[in-house]
Amino acid sequence: MGSKMNLTDAVTFLLVVLLATASRAQGTDFNVKHTGAKANGKSDDSQAILSSWKQACQSPGPSTVVIPKGTYLAGSLQFQGPCRSKSIDFQVQGTIKAPADPSQIKTDSWVLFQNVDGLSVSGGGTFDGQGAVAWSQNDCAKTGKCNSLPINLAFTSLTNSKIQDITSLDSKLFHMNIINCNNVTFKGITITAPETSLNTDGIHIGRSTGVTISGANIKTGDDCVSLGDGAQQIHIEGVTCGPGHGISIGSLGKYQNEEPVIGVTARNCTLTNTMNGIRVKTWPASPSGVASDLHFEDFTMNNVSTPILIDQQYCPYNQCQQKIPSKVKISKVSFKNIRGTTATAMAVRLVCSRGVPCQGVDVGDINLKYTGKNGSATSECSNVKPTTSGQLFPKICAESS
Repeated sequence: MGSKMNLTDAVTFLLVVLLATASRAQGTDFNVKHTGAKANGKSDDSQAILSSWKQACQSPGPSTVVIPKGTYLAGSLQFQGPCRSKSIDFQVQGTIKAPADPSQIKTDSWVLFQNVDGLSVSGGGTFDGQGAVAWSQNDCAKTGKCNSLPINLAFTSLTNSKIQDITSLDSKLFHMNIINCNNVTFKGITITAPETSLNTDGIHIGRSTGVTISGANIKTGDDCVSLGDGAQQIHIEGVTCGPGHGISIGSLGKYQNEEPVIGVTARNCTLTNTMNGIRVKTWPASPSGVASDLHFEDFTMNNVSTPILIDQQYCPYNQCQQKIPSKVKISKVSFKNIRGTTATAMAVRLVCSRGVPCQGVDVGDINLKYTGKNGSATSECSNVKPTTSGQLFPKICAESS
């Protein structure tokens, strides 16, 4: 009789263990409404959202933060790791709205995800930065300093993570800033702000390796995608951009000890009514730097001003020494199958540094038609001797110096 009881106890214990294991495998949901979020667009829901994050981060198994449909007013949201859970899904189904007054956000970024491995942010929801007041206070053009306003979404020191199907709306400064990340994918991203919104770069990547942007619709007042120093092994595909300033490498060479930009591929993108198309930009009088292995392929340009541009005399606020050449070395760059229309006669402008001329620039299958009335599309080249192939309109570097 005793042996039968022991067997029964053992079976019961095993079932309890299996049920607990299955529960952990399925994950645990942490709904922000259960921690006090009102979702009325007026009450401050910051602490409720942060409380749900803390619970999910400390959970031993897979966990999900759920932000249901509704409008959640929230100040600074700093989602910090490392987490005990090795898989956190941050599900935004509603709209999280920032205070309109930028002085109410005391941090560099309004929403920050930092030091997390295995993060997923998804759900189809919106991060509304309410940036109109901030744009009116932005004095970048006068001071040359643009870091006093908060970024909408900062992703810092993330690994093995995916950001998918979310919207950044009306950011006060950059929409998304990706720093010190490794193996992170951005898919199905929507970014929206008016053309007049100052310094609202769509997606900025710096000092990160293995970042993929796949399918993004970006309308903003600055670069749709920009890559800063240390961006390496970056893949960009299926981006639609406009209004905005195009897709940019740089600006580089403004600061000491910048890390190299190496291994960037962008393809199958469409730019419409943008200030520039594909741009590589470095400051004159710069410290030494490197930008290499940069490849742009299968782009459609619709009424884009200067669709192809290398600018090593970049000086937007006239606060630099133009006569001293840039020391950023640009090499192994290709522009292939770039087609469409240009809003200015200067369709292709390759202005490299006389101190360290560009090397290994390859241009092929270019067909850019000028939509204006003053002649046809032209190109300008200096300190570069590109290799050319295929159909070329306009002719590239016909009179290069």
